[in-house]
Amino acid sequence: MWKALDIEEWKNQRRSDLAGAKDAVAGIVDAVRKDGDEALYALTKKFDHIDLEDLAVAPEEFEGAYEEVDDAMVESLAEAEAHIRRFHELQRNHSLWLDEVEPGVILGVKTTPLDRIGAYVPGGRAAYPSTALMTTVPAQVAGVAEICVCSPPPIHPLTLVALDIAGVDECYRVGGAQAIAAMALGTETIDPVQKIVGPGNVFVTAAKMMLREEAEIDFPAGPSEIGILADATAKPAFVAADVLAQAEHDPHAGCILVTTDPSLPAKVGAEITRQMATAERRAIIEKALDHSGYVVVRDLDEAIAAMDDIAPEHLSIQVADPMAALTLVRNAGSIFVGPYTAVAFGDYASGTNHVLPTAGYAKVYSGLDIHHFCKTSSVQMISREGLEWLGGIVENLASAEGLHAHANSVRIRRRKDA
Repeated sequence: MWKALDIEEWKNQRRSDLAGAKDAVAGIVDAVRKDGDEALYALTKKFDHIDLEDLAVAPEEFEGAYEEVDDAMVESLAEAEAHIRRFHELQRNHSLWLDEVEPGVILGVKTTPLDRIGAYVPGGRAAYPSTALMTTVPAQVAGVAEICVCSPPPIHPLTLVALDIAGVDECYRVGGAQAIAAMALGTETIDPVQKIVGPGNVFVTAAKMMLREEAEIDFPAGPSEIGILADATAKPAFVAADVLAQAEHDPHAGCILVTTDPSLPAKVGAEITRQMATAERRAIIEKALDHSGYVVVRDLDEAIAAMDDIAPEHLSIQVADPMAALTLVRNAGSIFVGPYTAVAFGDYASGTNHVLPTAGYAKVYSGLDIHHFCKTSSVQMISREGLEWLGGIVENLASAEGLHAHANSVRIRRRKDA
């Protein structure tokens, strides 16, 4: 339950859970590589206890899903989709920019969307229509032509409605590591993709990392986690609520409070006990709390240094001067500033993306955005004027490296009769 933590041990636990899944995942990947659809049917029966008739979701199933979803929920999903689309449209780059950096030398960048991507939408313990939106809408904004979605069966009507609102109609009833293998390798039914995005459990994340030679991935996005940076001004009830909100995701979720106030952890612990008494997902929360706790530090500088070392998926800043803390923080997937900014806003409706790096990978990866769905090509245009300005430099350097044909490819262009 709620306890004092050692940061190094907590970080190692987050990574060890992932490493421990790799052996099991290797066998699943091999099965899909060898047997394709047949393996997907067999693995779905083994892990989900479902005998599938078809992998693909038919068009009429998308239409029928609306009959099982309340109109108010459909409206909320539509509004959330609009907010997510608006935020990601702000990230859009010019498809081509060019700049004359010197007379006769024009440089630039051409941005091209990927042709086909795969999005993994978790299921099982809960419906995640929000993830359906978070993984597919940015891809659409980026200009991806084909979006393939995999989600564990039975796929909840909410997820199908969300995909329909987003304009995605290619969806398959397959989950877990086998879904990642299917999208990366391809099967008789599922065409391979260039890149796979989306969160999942340790097996899904291990499969993504294992298959990077076959398809690029966004980043390791495993069991959810939160780091809370708090001082004596933090409201214990708010901190406890944020802990429980992350803990209910998954038994392997992790929550860590770093505080300068020695009295805060006990107050938060009492609030956790009080709020958990009425929690509907209490069994999951209790297991997740085994991976959760707090660290007390001397001052805010030490707290920020500790949090940067942790590099949490979600960072909640609940201190007296949150903006000052924000400017100092370097490593976090998504940052929630101030006491009233619940992480749940980013999970659902503010418009920012909730697909984020976990297990300390926020030190090197950014959360999902439209740039994950594009690639860039540098562009250069050299005129005769630019040839004279740069030619001598290139000839000298190429000759120094012994690449005489390189030097000649410029020299031949510099001739007066060329």
